[in-house]
Amino acid sequence: MNTVMINRVDEAQWQAVADEQIVGHGDVSQRPDGRLFVSIDVWQDEAFDPLADAMLGELPGAVLHTLVGGEDAELASRWQRAGFTVERREWEYLMPTRTEPAADRAEQAGENVTILPAGTADEQLLRALDRDVRAQVEAAVGWHTMPAELRPHAAEDTLIDPSLYAVAVLDGQYAGLIRVVSRGRRARIGLLAVRAELRRRGAGRALLRHALATLREAGIDTAWTEIDQSHTAATTLFEEFGARRTGHLVELVRRPH
Repeated sequence: MNTVMINRVDEAQWQAVADEQIVGHGDVSQRPDGRLFVSIDVWQDEAFDPLADAMLGELPGAVLHTLVGGEDAELASRWQRAGFTVERREWEYLMPTRTEPAADRAEQAGENVTILPAGTADEQLLRALDRDVRAQVEAAVGWHTMPAELRPHAAEDTLIDPSLYAVAVLDGQYAGLIRVVSRGRRARIGLLAVRAELRRRGAGRALLRHALATLREAGIDTAWTEIDQSHTAATTLFEEFGARRTGHLVELVRRPH
């Protein structure tokens, strides 16, 4: 193959050309949570490094992320060669809305837990709960280990849309929340979190049961979610409700030197 030439098509896209043929392309996009994600697709392996070099050289000072299928070690190695390091590994799950956990575990849902359906919680208290759980997660394992936020929201307003959140109330206190976004016949569980001091009292299980029942009543048969592989408590909970792993992803990041 002759020398690979890189052309920047626009602000977000690059092309690799060799022998007057397009042999690869790359792009950059910004997620609603503000993170920049880059991707490269090549038809000839030799085009990857020139594309990566050109893209990274024209995005100075930016923190860049990319996603790779968990089985694609070769692609992950290419990104690592470009200066990326593994940030997180997540499982992808698909779960039926009609599955209930075993009866003995179901009883642990918490008799003192009350669920406020999506759109009915007090917005001020909901915002305070959202801030608290985010701060607790950030202080423990880091918010970057939570599922990506795919809906836009203002940088200073972390509550994406109050109408999407159901809330668990425990002993009169807003204890936890779950965010579900429906699209067609499927839905995504984008967030399930409980205040650290109120965990292991059934709030998370009650929230998940409520969310699945609500989807089932709406005629939606399946829901999907992503869980960081280090969150064993979350994977155990979802698997109790019949979630099955459908794949896994590796997120890599490159920070400015």
